[in-house]
Amino acid sequence: MQARERLYIVTYDIADPRRLRRVFKAMEGYGRWLQLSVFQCRLTDRRRAEMAGRLESEIKQSEDHILIMDLGPAESVEPKIESMGKKFDYIRREAIVI
Repeated sequence: MQARERLYIVTYDIADPRRLRRVFKAMEGYGRWLQLSVFQCRLTDRRRAEMAGRLESEIKQSEDHILIMDLGPAESVEPKIESMGKKFDYIRREAIVI
């Protein structure tokens, strides 16, 4: 049985530039960077818990802030996004054959 994925939007406000870089690097392993401090992620429960633990270890609780927004089951959620300014490319789930 395949693990079910959920769609998440993760945003963060990190006070220190070094911690900000570490959080950004960590997030690259979990989702797609949308803009500045915003990522879209498709994660199983296990990967979501792993991501939260990794992020928690990188931040300073008294200075930094991270929001993890659960949008629902990834296979049935189609986010409605209004984009102004630069072109926005929707993230599509595609199989890659190697």
